[in-house]
Amino acid sequence: MSINKELLELLACPLCKGDLKWEEGLSVLICEKCGVFYQVVDDIPILLPDSATPLSELGKVPPPNEQL
Repeated sequence: MSINKELLELLACPLCKGDLKWEEGLSVLICEKCGVFYQVVDDIPILLPDSATPLSELGKVPPPNEQL
């Protein structure tokens, strides 16, 4: 999976409106300002405020093919 660079420039954290960083190996978008990440499933970022997960749980994310 991958996120298009132009799309990544347009995406923002739904909580703080800050920049998101793409972590390809885990298929997540990270907001370092808020300390949360959002999963990307089938190339679709799940950017709902309720779907924000603390960075402390980043190691507990299932592999991309097992998400949701």
